[in-house]
Amino acid sequence: MRLISLSSLIFSAICAVSSPVAAEPTPVVVELFTSQGCSSCPPADELVKRLSEREDILPLAFHVDYWDYIGWADIFADPAHTDRQRGYAQVGGRNMIYTPQMIVMGREDVVGADVMEVSEVLGSYVGQKPKMHLTVARDSETLAVRAPELPDGMSGQFRVQLVRYMPLKRVEIKRGELAGNTVDYANIVESVQVLTDWTGAEPLELSVALPGDLPAAVLVQEWPFGPILAAARAD
Repeated sequence: MRLISLSSLIFSAICAVSSPVAAEPTPVVVELFTSQGCSSCPPADELVKRLSEREDILPLAFHVDYWDYIGWADIFADPAHTDRQRGYAQVGGRNMIYTPQMIVMGREDVVGADVMEVSEVLGSYVGQKPKMHLTVARDSETLAVRAPELPDGMSGQFRVQLVRYMPLKRVEIKRGELAGNTVDYANIVESVQVLTDWTGAEPLELSVALPGDLPAAVLVQEWPFGPILAAARAD
């Protein structure tokens, strides 16, 4: 079986999302919940690969484990990713989870394989002024994270998270619904570490260990599983 290539459609749709003249300090965060055992997921995986080429969009692929039983265990799957997806569903009042699902900026629930819908949602976020100023600086194996206190009326409960991810990996799938296919996966989430919970009432200043050379990103998110206020890459 050979997958139908959607590269040209995806490229056209992504190009239709206008880019600001200069990259925004806060990229638009797109979380894809996907699985190597899901026959509907490759178009969404390809979309993440395309989005990863843009500076103003930060796609993150969270591989879930609940399709592993059908003949192929996703080599990137993590039960914590499934828990994250369930957390979004609970907060959003949804009684089911599915793949491929995209959550944009912690707010929008989009079918990840629907290229035109994804493009439309992204168009409403790209170029928006960030709600807070977040900076990160990587020095050897240390990461400094800083943000000023939030203005009056914006304080609340926020979770500062460090995400490590693998830029690209090609996988030959030998069993399950995608048996015989070779798929390129981009921005594969390896771990999510809670750095601190923050109210925004005082400046944020952190220094954390960042061993290895995997890319990283810091997310500041209203908690539990609310809107993402800001994100910053630490490649």
